[in-house]
Amino acid sequence: MNAAQSLTDSPLASTLRDDITLGAKSLDLDLSQMQVDLLTRYVLLLNKWNKAYNLTAIRDPREMVFRHIVDSLSIVPHVVGDNILDVGSGPGLPGIVLAIMNPAGKFTTLDSNGKKTRFMLQAKLDLQLNNLEVVNARVEAFTAPQPFDVITSRAFTSLVNMVEGTKHLLSPSGVYLAMKGLYPDEELKELMDRQEIELVGCEPLHVPGTDGDRHLVILRNRH
Repeated sequence: MNAAQSLTDSPLASTLRDDITLGAKSLDLDLSQMQVDLLTRYVLLLNKWNKAYNLTAIRDPREMVFRHIVDSLSIVPHVVGDNILDVGSGPGLPGIVLAIMNPAGKFTTLDSNGKKTRFMLQAKLDLQLNNLEVVNARVEAFTAPQPFDVITSRAFTSLVNMVEGTKHLLSPSGVYLAMKGLYPDEELKELMDRQEIELVGCEPLHVPGTDGDRHLVILRNRH
């Protein structure tokens, strides 16, 4: 048995699998065993790399499950499209989680931090995520061969900065999905002053195992 296999067969891995399954069920998501396994391996890999590279302030892998994995899973019902970009992805949140959940979709995760993109490349390799492309770049300088149906972000930047930095990447019929904490009243007021963007909705997200408010801001181009 190699080291990687022994890690995924460990008591910690078993606990993480249970946490992921329960967290997903609380969101009315029914995960396959393959998805549970891949998400568990992702958390184990993140925990391992985090000790050396400080990819997230959360140190407890069980806390990572709820604060990172289940939080990312909470937007799955809203991700509709074939070509998805996750900007400011950090270690792959929510992008890698979404790629695991939708193997038929094409996902691009983008971050300007080299340590974080190196981790995402390792996760892509280890988890064999053939539907994932990892890009190390600033979003303003990034160009894509085709526009994206959905652009996601999680605690990336202000809504205005997100829209301004990515508007060249969104398809005319595409949507922005911005994950926020408290209802972003001031950010939305500033954004609505710009006539080209319209608010589709701001949905409260109920994420088990986490404290504080969570919201998903859904935006699109005004036609």
